[in-house]
Amino acid sequence: MDQFGVDFQSLGVQFTVLGFSFTFRYYGMILMTGAVAAAFLASRLLKSDRKDPDIAWDGLIWVLVFGVLGARIYHIFTPSISTVEQGKDVAFFLTHPLEIINIPAGGLGIPGAILGGVFGAYLFARRRKISFGALIDAAAPGLALAQAIGRWGNFVNQELYGLPTTLPWGIRIDPRNRLTGFESFERFHPLFFYESILNFINFLILIWFWRNKRDRLKDGDIFLIYLVLYPLQRFLLEFLRLDYVEFVLGTNLNQLLALGVALAAGITLYVRNRPTLEKERKRRRSSRRRT
Repeated sequence: MDQFGVDFQSLGVQFTVLGFSFTFRYYGMILMTGAVAAAFLASRLLKSDRKDPDIAWDGLIWVLVFGVLGARIYHIFTPSISTVEQGKDVAFFLTHPLEIINIPAGGLGIPGAILGGVFGAYLFARRRKISFGALIDAAAPGLALAQAIGRWGNFVNQELYGLPTTLPWGIRIDPRNRLTGFESFERFHPLFFYESILNFINFLILIWFWRNKRDRLKDGDIFLIYLVLYPLQRFLLEFLRLDYVEFVLGTNLNQLLALGVALAAGITLYVRNRPTLEKERKRRRSSRRRT
């Protein structure tokens, strides 16, 4: 490779310019593709709603910065079983502060990314004096789409796989990437693929609600629907997951959190729309009596 060469590595592309090397990892490029797709979709939805589409692009940097911060903080304080086995528990990160910012070494948590991204969107909405609920509603379908795209970064890194399987769509995991206790198994459930498909279905459902039910819903309701769909999906997939965050008595923290969020979002969605639902029921009853 000469001084202006390009070397396609297994996990990224390395550029060398005048003796300086720069590596662009496929994982990061896939995540950015998802983020850009989400912003583009949000801009189109805002435009269809007669709002400024540039709001989506202006808010993207806020969501990305706080999303990455949230994802990293969540990983540090909720390390998975394999991370703890490597000696990287909470105490390790707190006593090795440089490791906290060593994101290329691995460690981003989706729950933290969502929470951080929402917080960034809230700050942006306040700064621009726009409706926070309307903003996250426009972002919700794109968020699901970004997750569907981003999960393929896990495929590149050979991570986010489930229990061993003999099913024909099981994926082969290199020995160096197999978890402790599963070295003798070759093929595993492709959890990243399952989640990618389910996230794409979430995207289609949220788009349908945006186009067909938004006028009957309150600002923020479409995002609440997302907070029902994705956590339920995550709760179910966690049953197949090997490398989870261990909680009290060996329970799965992310699974419990997902179930709690789904229930809370579902109850909130029902309470917010109960008067509308009751009016709809009364209207149907009255129409039946007339007929």
